[in-house]
Amino acid sequence: MQLRDDWEMPRAERGWSAGNAGMGALRIALLFGSAAVALALILTPLVENHTRKVAYQGYPAGLDMMATGTIGQRNAPGTYTVRRSVLQPSPNSVCIIRNNGMRSGDC
Repeated sequence: MQLRDDWEMPRAERGWSAGNAGMGALRIALLFGSAAVALALILTPLVENHTRKVAYQGYPAGLDMMATGTIGQRNAPGTYTVRRSVLQPSPNSVCIIRNNGMRSGDC
């Protein structure tokens, strides 16, 4: 009897419609979107910690924030480079490197 009832039902009353399919697609999109956000919230701190460990691995004493600057005009005889590093003995230590490679100061 059930088959005959389905055959005789008007087309609009049958179970499938475009509106229901759209809602199903929306639910699936929301499900995967929520999963992606949750995964991002979990993985971000883990990746950040791993990146920091890799960055510090190459520098046994930590990062050396060296400041380098060149003073003087290009190709001028008085051009020299000044370097300051946190690993130098004193915070005011300055290393001066001349064009010819000669060093002076706390190098």
